[in-house]
Amino acid sequence: MEKREKNSIRGKKSRAAGARFELKVRNELESKGLIIDKWTNNVDLELGKLVKSKRKFNPYSKILGIGTGFPDFIGIKRKKTGYDVIGIEVKGNGWLDKIEKEKCKWLLDNKIFSRILIAKKGKKRGEKEYLDFKEKYSTSQ
Repeated sequence: MEKREKNSIRGKKSRAAGARFELKVRNELESKGLIIDKWTNNVDLELGKLVKSKRKFNPYSKILGIGTGFPDFIGIKRKKTGYDVIGIEVKGNGWLDKIEKEKCKWLLDNKIFSRILIAKKGKKRGEKEYLDFKEKYSTSQ
């Protein structure tokens, strides 16, 4: 098997593992009482506005995905005085790149979300951790 085929197989497994982890995070947050839905918008940093994310076509499975929004999910939690609207980005390692950090900051500054959680894999198998963007990145910007 040539290198290209091996990379293709590795990428396929990696995407499938990421999708499984996203689903586990979604199910866990729903079990905690949040209303969760796929977020299909993105931030255009050049224009400084919220835009619809582009749909992605997978040439292998011949499926048109629902979009590559950032963050991955929107979570709504009912409070006594109203609702808390939370953005949830799922990252296996918990690290955001520079552009993702800028998008999170923009979303918070423009009050699209009251906070943004980053879901990452925990130290133990099957464990999940939720990091608050403001707490994790407030000093490192």
